[in-house]
Amino acid sequence: MATQVHPTALVAPGAELGEGVHIGAYAVIGPQVRIGANTRIGPHCVVEGRTRIGCDNLFHGASSIGCMPQDMSHDGEVTELVIGDRNTVFQYCTFSTGTRKEDGITRVGSDNWIMATVHLAHDVVLGSHCVLANSATLAGHVHVGDWAVIGGLSGVHQFVHIGAHAMVGFQAHVSQDVAPFMTVDGNPLATRAVNLTGLKRRGFSAEAMAVVRQMHRLLFRQGLTLDDAQAAVAALKGQGGDAEVQQMLDFLAGSRRGLVR
Repeated sequence: MATQVHPTALVAPGAELGEGVHIGAYAVIGPQVRIGANTRIGPHCVVEGRTRIGCDNLFHGASSIGCMPQDMSHDGEVTELVIGDRNTVFQYCTFSTGTRKEDGITRVGSDNWIMATVHLAHDVVLGSHCVLANSATLAGHVHVGDWAVIGGLSGVHQFVHIGAHAMVGFQAHVSQDVAPFMTVDGNPLATRAVNLTGLKRRGFSAEAMAVVRQMHRLLFRQGLTLDDAQAAVAALKGQGGDAEVQQMLDFLAGSRRGLVR
């Protein structure tokens, strides 16, 4: 399929458009932008900065992609936004480039479903297969694991990590790390349960889900200190969920903001 650029769109010299790319009416594409094959950029979108977008993505109208980071220490240095393949991004989303406080790159994986008015700040690392509901806001340096779900109108504090397969409820204020496989909800935010529906949809075995339930009890229901709970989690290896146990231990070892408990 040939590349299509609407007559009212502005594509700067130097921009690279792959085969089958579609640029909608009144869209603006900057000179350092690279867009992979069959990606569609909707009307009134602005794609700027050093932004690399993969293949088969769909951006609905009026999003700002690759905008300057909203970081007062940013001094005009060239940083990047890198987006994978097959993402769907709805209207009025804003994705910033990175800063030199990390590696200078904001990263978005593949196969994500990102609803209207979502904000991804500088240096965010969003995994793959995630769902971000309307107006979810990720502050700078937030990391989100694969298959995570973040509810609408939720705010995630800078440097927070959200584990793979976690679910964050509607209108959450997330100021600490969210463990993998868990559901957090409420005000104040607390870990309520295992994200069993999500795990079933992902095809987790009965043995693995049983081990995840045990990790939930040890970390969040038995009143153990975090150190004691981690030791008890490590002792679960050999019960059919070793990969999940190791994933939890690695996440806890890397936690810097404390854990939502």
